[in-house]
Amino acid sequence: MRAHQHAAGIKDQSITKSIGGNSSKIHLAVDANGNPFEFTIGDVTTHDVKVASDLIDYLSLEETEMLCADKGYDSELLREKIEKTQTKANIPKKCNSKSSNKHMDWYLYKIRDLIENAFARLKHFRGIATRYDKLKQNYANSVALACILFGYHYEMSTDPNQE
Repeated sequence: MRAHQHAAGIKDQSITKSIGGNSSKIHLAVDANGNPFEFTIGDVTTHDVKVASDLIDYLSLEETEMLCADKGYDSELLREKIEKTQTKANIPKKCNSKSSNKHMDWYLYKIRDLIENAFARLKHFRGIATRYDKLKQNYANSVALACILFGYHYEMSTDPNQE
């Protein structure tokens, strides 16, 4: 049987169908200055906690005192994984949780706008916001390039000798 050269499908490209159409999700880690330093790309239907475990494996948390995340990453298994690295997990419990949020440092949690601002800067790139790339590797390269540009722009803007 003959098939067209483009008939074979490409698997695992992290594109899933959602209400808004085909899309994927970027999971991003930023430093204390809001500069992205690690990311992973997942599909929309996979829960954030499952992808966060893989992202934690990529991170070097030896010098990190606290890791902040939103309620989407609320999981005891994830907290235990973070705390094994001698890092404190600052993740609020969901509203349907039976335990309280006494462990939270709310001042540091309010600084989470750094991650939201990083996503807003990423969305300035039209190709990233709409994901024109079919291949996951090409999309990841675009996101990596945008993250590099953020770091370069930050270094340029904080140089006191620049006129």
